[in-house]
Amino acid sequence: MSVVSFSPKPVSTSVAAIASQAFEVRPFSGAVGAEIIGLDLSRPINDRDFARVHRAHLDHHVVVFRDQRITPEQQIAFSRRFGVLQIHVLKQFLLAGHPEILIVSNIIENGQSIGLGDAGKFWHSDLSYKELPSLGSMLHAQELPSEGGDTLFADMHKAWDSLPEALRKAVKGRSAAHSYTARYSESKFEGNWRPTLTPEQLAQVAEVVHPIVRTHPENGRKALFVSEGFTTRIVGLPEDESKQLLDELYAHSVQPQNIYRHQWQAHDLVFWDNRSLIHLAAGCPSHLRRKLYRTTIQGDAPF
Repeated sequence: MSVVSFSPKPVSTSVAAIASQAFEVRPFSGAVGAEIIGLDLSRPINDRDFARVHRAHLDHHVVVFRDQRITPEQQIAFSRRFGVLQIHVLKQFLLAGHPEILIVSNIIENGQSIGLGDAGKFWHSDLSYKELPSLGSMLHAQELPSEGGDTLFADMHKAWDSLPEALRKAVKGRSAAHSYTARYSESKFEGNWRPTLTPEQLAQVAEVVHPIVRTHPENGRKALFVSEGFTTRIVGLPEDESKQLLDELYAHSVQPQNIYRHQWQAHDLVFWDNRSLIHLAAGCPSHLRRKLYRTTIQGDAPF
């Protein structure tokens, strides 16, 4: 399959009438990521500015928009410029009136969790367990704890580029199975729980198979596409060999030189590329409130 070009989604407002905004893309000093300063996502964005944002996202894999005072409607509208939005299987944690938004939160109200409290408890790429995994995800801070709550991102292009030759040969041409239920019920963060999936929900997350090494559809770069959170086995290998090889790939992927650790600031909106990265929630003390809104953009079938 050839690399596809990206075409911005049309917007209703005449782009000719939208003024450019003065903003800066500042790469982080570490392995991956950049922050975008001065862009107001509550305002219409013309195609030229949008192209700069898209380029930064491809170049840096995770971009941080600072101090975004936006509504759920505005987050959804901006997300849709990148593609079709995906609805999470846990419908009990979707924002009322806005099913495109998954509430990520440890807050308990009236004895009930208002959101998915242990989202991201293991390294993963969002929705890798779907036939069409996520292109990218946007997470907008609503309430942040006074300590903890960081999110870590690992660059899977760098993981592939630095993979030892023996491991390259071992995974060449191979595929792996991905399942949402792989580690679904495993507890990691204190005070959080996950609801039992209904038969209808289980049918939505049936196991899928994807190549272990995928090609990014927009920039043509190769990346590892396995994670401890959702990958269950390597197709065609005995269980013990599969586990050993996957464990080696996981350990290699999350070496410190491949990682950006995001320390959240008020009103941050973080947009990452699930085709290029895996990510992990570091967790926070259970008594400190944390709430974020997530939108997820559908991608292409991995190849």
